[in-house]
Amino acid sequence: MATIDELKTTAAQVRRDIIRMVHGAKSGHPGGSLGCADFLTALYFDLMELEPESFRVDGAGQDMFFLSNGHITPVLYSVMARRGFFPVKELATFRQLGTRLQGHPTPVEQIPGVRIASGSLGQGLSVAIGAALAKKNNADRQVVYALTGDGELQEGQIWEAVMFAGAKHVDNLIATVDFNGKQIDGPTDEVCSLKEITAKFEAFNWHVMQMDGNKMEDVVETMKKAKNALFQQKPVVVVMKTEMGMGVDFMMGTHKWHGTPPNDEQAAAALAQLPETIGDF
Repeated sequence: MATIDELKTTAAQVRRDIIRMVHGAKSGHPGGSLGCADFLTALYFDLMELEPESFRVDGAGQDMFFLSNGHITPVLYSVMARRGFFPVKELATFRQLGTRLQGHPTPVEQIPGVRIASGSLGQGLSVAIGAALAKKNNADRQVVYALTGDGELQEGQIWEAVMFAGAKHVDNLIATVDFNGKQIDGPTDEVCSLKEITAKFEAFNWHVMQMDGNKMEDVVETMKKAKNALFQQKPVVVVMKTEMGMGVDFMMGTHKWHGTPPNDEQAAAALAQLPETIGDF
């Protein structure tokens, strides 16, 4: 298990990777990726029980993670590469035609660690629930994790899945909502307000927690509490407050970097704010 300082060091490098990947590809989604860097670093380097070399697509005997908001692949690919699922140098191929690291995750050219194509928003939570039910049927006590975006909660399929999981006591599942309050067209409150998210999940029989997704100590502590709340007849959801564009001052506080790559000058300015801690790809 990694220490908090080690996790912070890795997350800092992941943020550099995100900027360099999206800038190099001249396309991609830096905002949400930067916001989720701390969470995914903690998940892959401390919280999940997994070994890259023993990855199985069916997930038998392993913790499983499903990225429902599949457009934030820059952070997923960076964390997976840094964790050893594939060579770090492959990050330089992000979004290039014919490579494995496409804009949304895809299992077509199998990347160890990717089980489904995702990013048609609203679907990933349903898949995670199916995987969790399979584990229960097979007496497999490992945990299934899923990450959704807050704007993604505007999709009806999410609430069908939430209702089903609560009704069927899918209590080996931890869903996390990236609650940054922004989506591609503007603030979520202006596009289609989500109102009381926690009350909605509680009404569907979920155990609800909240955390600061950009404070590593809080991420680790809360997610460990979430694990301790499993297998008690309720699925667990963690509403995670993050800042879109976290770590880069001109990307924070706005939805404009949801899916916009930085130009040369902007990338240089962003990288100047992000320390190189482990080594660039």
